[in-house]
Amino acid sequence: MRAADFAYFDAPTPIGLAHRGGARVGADLHLENTLSAFREAVQMGYRYLETDVHATSDGTLLAFHDLRLDRVTDQHGLVAKLTYAAVRAARIHGTEPIPLLSDLLEEFPETRINVDVKAPGAIAPLAEVIRRHRAIDRVCVASFSDRRLRAVRRLVGPRLATSTGPAEVAALRLAPQRVASWLRSPAAVLQIPVGAVLAGRRLDLVTPALVERVHAMGKHVHVWTINDAAEMHRLFDLGVDGIVSDRIDTLADVLAERGVPLGQ
Repeated sequence: MRAADFAYFDAPTPIGLAHRGGARVGADLHLENTLSAFREAVQMGYRYLETDVHATSDGTLLAFHDLRLDRVTDQHGLVAKLTYAAVRAARIHGTEPIPLLSDLLEEFPETRINVDVKAPGAIAPLAEVIRRHRAIDRVCVASFSDRRLRAVRRLVGPRLATSTGPAEVAALRLAPQRVASWLRSPAAVLQIPVGAVLAGRRLDLVTPALVERVHAMGKHVHVWTINDAAEMHRLFDLGVDGIVSDRIDTLADVLAERGVPLGQ
């Protein structure tokens, strides 16, 4: 599949994606995955947001990154073991409620949302939310699990934009002869970090040759999570189609310097 086959990729490239809404902007730098963070990103002009999803024990789909509430909220426990009534009482950094993915889709109808499926229990609720909100053209689904990605693709259907899974990324980097077969996969975008460590050795993932090969098949390359301006410029110079960042203020400045409007 090509990126052009999906309405999600209807903006000219390059694009900026606000990671968890932009976790490092504003006076308080701890409000990741909150409506406050997403609102700030949208007010800055971001059209592409990035978030994560977990489901509670009773199937409510949260825009939340961690398996547990402990790191970022004033409550404790595994999200998948708690009812939504219990999770609803939690406050991120003691002040902000945990939003639902539905909240983002409803409050920001002009945005595109990159959704990372963090647990198997989120698969069916995500498919249901996408259908209920008729959001199939507004969502791109990613995951660190190939199995979860395949399950979402089956449930939602071929119109859903998806990213690569880890097995596809590994094959692409470590077995270049398999690039052609990978590029025929349902994934429309390769979403990767700049590098990875394998057997104690660092591998560069984003290279000019990689970007050229992926573009030759009509797919996009997004790189995460980049917070340094010089690195953003370097990656855009390589031709990457999108950068995911916590420092959405820095990313906005870099795009402005390159003459790229955020809300395009």
